[in-house]
Amino acid sequence: MARQQSLSSFKSIDQILNKETEFSNLRETVKNYSIVDEFEKIFPELKSITQAVKVEKQVLFLRVENSVWKSELNFRKNLITEKINKYFGEQVIKTIRFL
Repeated sequence: MARQQSLSSFKSIDQILNKETEFSNLRETVKNYSIVDEFEKIFPELKSITQAVKVEKQVLFLRVENSVWKSELNFRKNLITEKINKYFGEQVIKTIRFL
């Protein structure tokens, strides 16, 4: 019986990583990589003209093929931001910077 009580006090790795405050930086880093990885799935139509590079402090950095597309995407950056945030179910991106 004592053995069962001690086993129930263990936490899964998922519980530890998602709940413990010591891992908040790790959670943030994983989320940022997820945004970069999922960008092509969210915007398959932009795959040939832009590439998600990184996310820092809720700013998504996109490398764009040329200045014409950079200007066009700059007009649409609020729509892009909204679509990404809706995809992840929370505000993960505040703005976009183009490289």
